[in-house]
Amino acid sequence: MKNNVIYQSDACPINCVNDLLSRKWVFGIMKDLFAGKKHFNEFKEDKPELSNVVLSKTLKYLEDQGMISKEICEDEAIRNTGYYLTEKGKKMNKILYEMVVFGLYEMEGDLRTDEYKDEIKKGYEEILF
Repeated sequence: MKNNVIYQSDACPINCVNDLLSRKWVFGIMKDLFAGKKHFNEFKEDKPELSNVVLSKTLKYLEDQGMISKEICEDEAIRNTGYYLTEKGKKMNKILYEMVVFGLYEMEGDLRTDEYKDEIKKGYEEILF
């Protein structure tokens, strides 16, 4: 026991967030939502290996976790479903941004120039904040 903090796996905030986000595709879908994508086919555009079943399950999971909301708009011509970040989901922006910064500047083997990295970082700042 360090600093009188009792460690309980199910109460550890890091473990709780890890459980939420450790599913494959969650980060990519969250990034897409911040970038303005909101429809099923838009999420698949740059992820051809993402199956319809997995995408459906991931969207449902994020909805169940309170990260996104699903809105169905029905008119005479079409039925259109959109997915939107909730207030809880929008709070992920800082986590995603720190992942971008760490990935750009701390991961080994990247041959991109600092100027290019700064440009990518700026692009993410625009969609996340």
